[in-house]
Amino acid sequence: MPPAANVIFLYGNDEYAISRRLKEFESMFAGASELEMNMTRLEAATMTDEDLNNAVQALPFMAAQRLVLLANPSKRFVSARARNHAPVQTQAAKREETPEQGDAPLPGERVEAREKFLEFLRHVPPTTRLVITEVMDLSTKRDEEAADKHWLLKWMRQAGLGLERFALPAPAGMESWIAKTARAQGGVIDAAGSKRLAEMVGTDTRQAAQELTKLLTYVNGSRPITAADVDLLSPLTAHPDVFVMVDALADGKAGEAQRLLHRFLETGDSMSTWGMIIRQFRLVLLAREVIDSGGGESQAVQALGVHPFVAGKALKQARRFSLPALEHIYHRLLEVDEAAKTGRMPLELGIDLLVVELAG
Repeated sequence: MPPAANVIFLYGNDEYAISRRLKEFESMFAGASELEMNMTRLEAATMTDEDLNNAVQALPFMAAQRLVLLANPSKRFVSARARNHAPVQTQAAKREETPEQGDAPLPGERVEAREKFLEFLRHVPPTTRLVITEVMDLSTKRDEEAADKHWLLKWMRQAGLGLERFALPAPAGMESWIAKTARAQGGVIDAAGSKRLAEMVGTDTRQAAQELTKLLTYVNGSRPITAADVDLLSPLTAHPDVFVMVDALADGKAGEAQRLLHRFLETGDSMSTWGMIIRQFRLVLLAREVIDSGGGESQAVQALGVHPFVAGKALKQARRFSLPALEHIYHRLLEVDEAAKTGRMPLELGIDLLVVELAG
């Protein structure tokens, strides 16, 4: 068996495509019981060296190979600073990232551990297929160049082991991705439907695929999916009227904002409405940071990860708020969310009060 057949590195920023590829590896087994007896999932940040060694060296049970899935090796084998190969993040993105684990080894110790790990990879037995995954940004040319220098990617290439790249579609290519994915699921979506869904989900391929599954079930193969179908069945994404409500809030039109809010609540559940509001203000906050850093629509498309139409709307709205005002709004969204989840205030009441406050 050639080395590339049993050690494979999947990398990129399309987590949905990576997860689908992992499912393909799982299909190497005859059934669920065989899979359960011969597959191990490991998260590099929490495993021990013994965990990895035991999983890889164990013999398969009534199968040709074992399958070991190892996620995010850089979280274990590279220092926090060294692994941040992506461009400088926006402040909103930094607020959402996971804090570093405490008591991390010194960088020198991590280098030694990394070299030990790479040597371990040279001796993975042919009875085990080791699939390593890592999410890394590929949004810009700078990201691509940085990813190409990634320590594991470079080593895998030099060692002649398996490399598979998974990049999100460019925002301009999302409509064709949606149409292609609909065909792969056994259905059709028309051009207007593809455009509307792309406006809603940006480059989130996982959400787009989930929405397509729901939409194809709705039309039941009897006709193509239309933009009207997308508007009807995809309430968890940014419905175009959310833009109008945010405009009303920016203009201090409390009555108009409340009227739109109540329309949303009548046609969908409060959690769906809440998800749309949070998403839209997050996009506006990111757009405000793009503006303050001197960027325009192309930079906003990359920073927000959305269709150019949505990025343009967010930029237009961001110009009507200051950054401190948007940060205050985002903090208030968190307070309402916590109050609803802890039972201190019903979500619908919290949203209603927040709209009146913000419009005022």
